Amino acid sequence: MHWRDVTPAVRCRATPYYGHENALKKLSVALAIIGFTLGTLLVGWYGFGAIATVTLSVGKDGFALFCVWQLLTMVVLGIGWRVVAPLNNARHLMPFVWGRLVRDSAGSCLPFSVVGGFVLGVRAATLHGISWSVATLSMVVDLTAEFLAEIAFTVAGLLIQLARSADASLTKPIVIGLAVALVASGLVLRLQKGVVPLLVRFGRKILGDWFVHRGDHEVIPEHELVAMYGHTGRMALGTAVHLVGWLCKGIGNWIAFRLLGSDIDLLGALAIEALLHALLIPAFVVPGYAGVQEAGYAGIGALFGIPPEISLGVSLLRRARDIVIGTPVLLIWQLIEVRRLRYPKLPSVQTADVTFPRRDD
Repeated sequence: MHWRDVTPAVRCRATPYYGHENALKKLSVALAIIGFTLGTLLVGWYGFGAIATVTLSVGKDGFALFCVWQLLTMVVLGIGWRVVAPLNNARHLMPFVWGRLVRDSAGSCLPFSVVGGFVLGVRAATLHGISWSVATLSMVVDLTAEFLAEIAFTVAGLLIQLARSADASLTKPIVIGLAVALVASGLVLRLQKGVVPLLVRFGRKILGDWFVHRGDHEVIPEHELVAMYGHTGRMALGTAVHLVGWLCKGIGNWIAFRLLGSDIDLLGALAIEALLHALLIPAFVVPGYAGVQEAGYAGIGALFGIPPEISLGVSLLRRARDIVIGTPVLLIWQLIEVRRLRYPKLPSVQTADVTFPRRDD
C-alpha cells in the first residue's frame, strides 16, 4: 500500500523500492567520483602550490575565528528548527542545535547525500528529549522554512549581481534564475509531505531499527504535519530566523575571503554565497558537493574579479572547517549511541508532552 493511501496517518513501514534505492546509491557514488575528479583537476589546473599557500596563510587565529563563527551560525539554524516545532519550553533548544550540528556534520564528513544528514539529525534530536514524530515532522517544516529563506537570499544575491554587472548578457540568465527559484519554492510547498516517507526510508537504510524506536508499526498522524504548517506565525518566524542564518553564512564567506587576502566587500561576499547555494541545489545527491562547490567558487568568484586560487582556497578552507567541527561532533554522537547500547534500560527517548492546536499561540 502506498503511504498516501494511509489515512489519517502516514505509516512508516517502507514499501519495497530496492531498484530505485540502488540506482540512487550508484548515482551518488558516480557523481561523488566525478566531483572529486573535477575538484582535483581544478586544483591542479590553477596550481596546487599557489592554492595551498593561500589557504595556509590564514593562520591559527584566523582559522579559529572562522570556525567559531560557523558554530554561532549553527546555533541560529538550530533556533530556526526550534521555533517551528510544537514545543513551548525554551529548555528544548539545545536538542535542536545539537541535531542541526549532527545533520550538517554528517552531510560534510560522511559519504551520504544531504538526505542522509537529515536522517542523522533527526536521530540525534530524539536522543535528547524530542519525540520521534516531533523531530521528523518539525524537520520537514524546518526544511521548508529554510528553503523559503534560501529563495529570498538567492534573489537578493542575483539582484546584487545584476546591479553590479555592466554586462547586459547576464540579465537573461538572472531573470531565468529568479523564475526557477519561484517555481522551485512552489514545488517544495506542494510536495512537502513526501519528505516524511523519504526520511523514514533513508533512516531505515542507514540506521535500521535505531531510527524508529517503536518498530515497523510506528505511525505519524498526518494532522500533526498539517497543524505545524498551519501555524503561519511559527512558519514566518522560522523563515525569518533562517534568513538570518543565511546572512550569517554569507558573513562567514566574507570572513574567509578577507582572511585569504581578498578585498571583496560584504555585499559581494553575500552575493557569492547566495549564487553558490543556488548552484548547489540541483547537486543535493552528490555527497559533500564534491567538486561542485569548487567549480562553483571558481566560476562565481570570477564574476566578481576574484582570482581562482583565492576562490578555490575559500572552498578548501570551508572543507577544513567542516572537518574540524564535524569530526568531534560525530564522535560525540557515536559515544552517546554506544552509551545507549551499553545501558539499554535507559529511556531511549523522553517524549515531550506535545499538543497540536489549530491556531497560532
